Amino acid sequence: MTDKPADVMFYHLEHQPLDKVLPMLIEKTLERGWRAVIQLGSEERLEALDASLWTYSEDSFLPHGTARTGHSSEQPVYLTTGDDTPNGAGVRFLIDGAVAASFSGVTRIVYLFDGNDGEAVAVARGQWKAAKAAGCGLTYWQQSGDGRWEKKA
Repeated sequence: MTDKPADVMFYHLEHQPLDKVLPMLIEKTLERGWRAVIQLGSEERLEALDASLWTYSEDSFLPHGTARTGHSSEQPVYLTTGDDTPNGAGVRFLIDGAVAASFSGVTRIVYLFDGNDGEAVAVARGQWKAAKAAGCGLTYWQQSGDGRWEKKA
């Protein structure tokens, strides 16, 4: 964990749903040897994501846990609705309306939002402004028509 401002990456989802994009980004995070915390906007969404990460692929799963499952400090991926980071994660994913309480304490924040949802876009813009004011390094990624990520800022 670190006290310097995090690098914040915004992923503007337009052509693929969160449930397809998030597992891929988590896999890349784990491949780098990093731990992750995924902060969600509601308990219902946390429960749904908890179930889907075990079954998102026929030949793979993403090891993870929640406060309910215990051993929080040992989880490579920890799901929460709060701003806790019991597993010492270097990467925080913010999804489903979750917002950063702070832009320090982790190395990277990954903010995923639905570009077809006006409210989600407005919240993302607010987070961009707050992250910029906090001195964070910012990048903005948008999906092309074929689902590839293009760096726009």
